[in-house]
Amino acid sequence: MEKNKNVTEEIIELKDVNKFTRRSFIKLTGGGILLYLTIGNLPLYSQDERRIQHEMPTDFNAYLKIGTDGRVTCYTGKIEMGQGVITSLAQMLADEIDVALENVDMVMGDTDLCPWDMGTFGSMSTHVFGAELRKAGAKARRTLLEIGAEYLKVPEENLEINNGVIFNSKNKNVKVSYAELAKENKIDRETKSETSIKIPSEFNTINRNFKRRDAFEKVTGKAKYSADIQLPDMLYAKILRPPAHNVKLLEVDTSEAQNVDGVQIIKESDIIAVLHKYPDVAESALSKIKTKYDNPEIKLDDKNIFEHLLNVAPEGKVVANDGDIKTGEQNSKFIFDETYYNDYVAHSPMEPHTAVASVENDKVTVWASTQTPFRAKDEVANALDFKPENVRIITPFVGGGFGGKSRNLQVVEAARLSKICGKPVQVAWTRKEEFFYDSFRPAAIVKIRSGISDAGKINLWDYNVYYAGERGSKQFYNIPNHQTVVYSSNLTGVAGTHPFATGPWRAPGANTNTFARESQIDNMAAKAGIDPLEFRLQNLSDNKMIRVLNTAADAFGWKTHNTGSGKGYGLSCAIEVGTYVASMAEVDVDKLTGKVKVNRIVCVQDMGLVINPEGATMQIEGGITMGLGYALSEGLHFKGEEVLDLNYDTYNIPRFSWLPEIKTIILDNKDSEPLGGGEPAIVNIGALIANAIYNAMGIRMFILPMTPERIKEAAKKE
Repeated sequence: MEKNKNVTEEIIELKDVNKFTRRSFIKLTGGGILLYLTIGNLPLYSQDERRIQHEMPTDFNAYLKIGTDGRVTCYTGKIEMGQGVITSLAQMLADEIDVALENVDMVMGDTDLCPWDMGTFGSMSTHVFGAELRKAGAKARRTLLEIGAEYLKVPEENLEINNGVIFNSKNKNVKVSYAELAKENKIDRETKSETSIKIPSEFNTINRNFKRRDAFEKVTGKAKYSADIQLPDMLYAKILRPPAHNVKLLEVDTSEAQNVDGVQIIKESDIIAVLHKYPDVAESALSKIKTKYDNPEIKLDDKNIFEHLLNVAPEGKVVANDGDIKTGEQNSKFIFDETYYNDYVAHSPMEPHTAVASVENDKVTVWASTQTPFRAKDEVANALDFKPENVRIITPFVGGGFGGKSRNLQVVEAARLSKICGKPVQVAWTRKEEFFYDSFRPAAIVKIRSGISDAGKINLWDYNVYYAGERGSKQFYNIPNHQTVVYSSNLTGVAGTHPFATGPWRAPGANTNTFARESQIDNMAAKAGIDPLEFRLQNLSDNKMIRVLNTAADAFGWKTHNTGSGKGYGLSCAIEVGTYVASMAEVDVDKLTGKVKVNRIVCVQDMGLVINPEGATMQIEGGITMGLGYALSEGLHFKGEEVLDLNYDTYNIPRFSWLPEIKTIILDNKDSEPLGGGEPAIVNIGALIANAIYNAMGIRMFILPMTPERIKEAAKKE
């Protein structure tokens, strides 16, 4: 079988984004007031967050519908995978259109009902799309005022709105509700008047705590995920998988499997699958297939991968520079040459990739666990040779993605099998398949040459990052002579680099870059004999960063500590998707076993206007928890193109027993725009723990994850 090609494209193309018409929308959703609004000039990004040449069309349609019951329905291509935007986006719209939050319904990730969207990744749902949704909501409110003025025969300037009711401010008995207007079937309106979003003093739902709107469904088990979709006559598919990537199937014998009662075996091109009405029977039959593969010997493994990646690295691209590197060297009393590494890391979502597809004639509907429903639509259309308008992707709740569900391999598999067998088909990856076909966070290398004066001023910063990408690579300290060079900023890599698919992983690249930068900053502080906090503050002029650092220090109770006691204190700071974040930690390190216990973490974020503080706190806590994995235990083992970690018996993710006391502080900044909140907290964890380990043992760790074995090995070298 051929190696699965990485389908995370460097450039996302706009395809048929304007073919979704008002007429087709009305046909699908029925009557009421349809507000035909504009969301324009949203930048379109590739997965590594670089601005590319396309922008969304300025006539792009965002549909809001007022039903005859007065409920407001928002149709968005964004999906809910645990980050809570099903609540925060609804809050933003409810405030601007002036209805109670409980009267807003979110329809998300349905390609027949929702306008085109690039996908859900990069902490952009609230920061980018949410900002535009507020503008659309404000425009909708103005449109409703115009309709209300016509209905009530009252000048618009005399009207006010409160919770979906338009009334005459001079005579409140003269009023009409959104529901009443909707019964008139006044559809297809858009105001031409100037509108503005609300200011903080006018907020009713924004910047307030609301429990997650999906909480009841999820804790009671009523929430529907792709694997919960059951269709009449549906078959479960189990697919023959190779033992390693890029191997050739030489022989296959399905005779024994064919003898299983009720089994249907499909062989087409590169897919061999067993289908049955019961998944366990299909699995059993699959195990009876005999195969022989040509598995070429590849000497690459997790021990020599970094040497290989440096040998095949492409030319670098300068993404930031100022001053002169040679001058920086001449003005530095101490020079530091260090190299930092991180292993491949799996996404490991709780819900494996799953899809249910039903092909009927020349149309197909797929319920998919995906972060990119519109990309999935195109991929299915191409695979089945269908017109795109005959493909519908419906995205139920998604049980985690972290960037790993941007690819849609299982979606295409389910659609192909359904077309062949003529019945609905479910493809649900096992945990083994989830690991094998993951698009891992790439192994990466960062080389830093830096220098300081005898007074502890940073004069030199020569930063070179391989394979992690640009995100988080640019430093923010006062360094007169600096240069940042990115080698292979495309996270997907190219042929001959990574032995399997790689792609974005929660805060793509920023985890690697923050680990390297903040470890190097601590390294220089130690040499200068200056407290790590004080060293950062004396090399900073960014008042926002100074504020978050000082706030963290006060909350943590930061003070200078001597190294080597076994108890250590560390700190790290970063700017991620516009959010300023500073973290501090206390750890205990067992010198005999190398085991690290994180006792407590304080995390401070300035993320601008916070839509739902409670939801933001959950995201910060989740990011810290997930970050403990890449910092302390998560690293992929492989030999050649064979993935050796296929379940949690060897791949060690964080456990509840690991969790420290976590204190989160969100700085109040209502006058700023909302910024990303789902990813910033995770980027500090690698450097944070590494710096605390140094403080505890005097050992500098240069590779992630910092497993007990690696810590003991580093201790022997001291």
